[in-house]
Amino acid sequence: MARIVMKFGGTSMAGTERIRRVANIVRKQQAAGHQVAVVVSAMAGETDRLVNFCREANPLYDPAEYDVVVASGEQVTSGLLALTLQAMGCKARSWLGWQMPIHTAEAHAKARIMDIDSAALVEAMDGGEIAVIPGFQGLSAENRVTTLGRGGSDTSAVAVAAAIGADRCDIYTDVDGVYTTDPRIVARARKLKYVTYEEMLELASVGAKVLQTRSVSLAMKEGVRVQVLSSFIDEDAPPADDLPGTMIVSDEEMEGSQMESQLVTGIAHDKNEARVVLTRVPDRPGAVSHIFGPLAEAAINVDMIIQNVGRDKGETDVTFTVPQADLARAQALLEDKRDTIGFNRIITDSKVAKISVVGVGMRSHAGVAATMFRALADRGINVQAISTSEIKISVLIDEDETELAVRVLHTAYGLDSDEPAE
Repeated sequence: MARIVMKFGGTSMAGTERIRRVANIVRKQQAAGHQVAVVVSAMAGETDRLVNFCREANPLYDPAEYDVVVASGEQVTSGLLALTLQAMGCKARSWLGWQMPIHTAEAHAKARIMDIDSAALVEAMDGGEIAVIPGFQGLSAENRVTTLGRGGSDTSAVAVAAAIGADRCDIYTDVDGVYTTDPRIVARARKLKYVTYEEMLELASVGAKVLQTRSVSLAMKEGVRVQVLSSFIDEDAPPADDLPGTMIVSDEEMEGSQMESQLVTGIAHDKNEARVVLTRVPDRPGAVSHIFGPLAEAAINVDMIIQNVGRDKGETDVTFTVPQADLARAQALLEDKRDTIGFNRIITDSKVAKISVVGVGMRSHAGVAATMFRALADRGINVQAISTSEIKISVLIDEDETELAVRVLHTAYGLDSDEPAE
């Protein structure tokens, strides 16, 4: 018998028919002899609807009251799933964030989980009860409802799994695992059986939408084994124990596998990037801090950074990228600091994309970057910026060349499968 946390996203909970399908998946897992807790998201589109209500009520809304409103979407689905399970003859009940409770730091709309009091939950599960938990929500030190930010249900599921000592956390999504790249772009993308925490963290941070970055980071910190599965399966499908999803595990669990023989695990792309160039910045100590200090204070994340070699006149150009959604704010902030920074003009471009290759095999193999640049050059794709980590190389290119670059690199690293993805 295993203790398992199952998480279902908004598309899986979109209406009574899909909730009934989810209940059947959960029922089968318990019938296999496992203790089960389920974490659910709000119905697809429901959180956006609730956010719009808040904005209509008060454009300068109180974040604490905003959390009360948007947390209600998950409360509805948790109650409906518990009712559906009861109708199937299962012993089930819902556990709201304040009932467990899930303690969070008091940062409304973007709270972080501090700890979970899981004693009552574990006792109920030991008694054969299926626990249904609304994701995304918690309780502040002031006994106010908090929410974890968009996509926070993945984080809730991993946190619950860590708190109850679960054997694994199954994340059911609209895809059936983690692929070497987006199957919609590359028909011969391969589903991966195992991915390390570090690889998944890098893939999630550079555009892969399978798992939320915070949830992967928490899983790595707490050592929670995470499995990615599809919730869109037939009624007579086998339980998750036998389904070929993708398991997110530690480097230690991967030891003895072929993880280092494979240079690259996956290719990710992200079109939500924007390039900013500041021309004729004074080439002197402290100049760059005047650029990135204010951006950091405004919580604008900066990714790729390039500083050209100083000109004869003691000037240089500085290029960097920011999220597309933050481009207008970043531009306005930099214009306001023009005299302090001392640049000549700002050049921006939102028609760019970031392409990343990720793999722990990079640690022990040379030539990964050379293969990337050669493959792109052979197809006439110009690289505008580069950033690297120990297991990742990212380049910035024209947005129009995104799909071509992904296909070229997928082939260059030998990731194409013999059969097209379904």
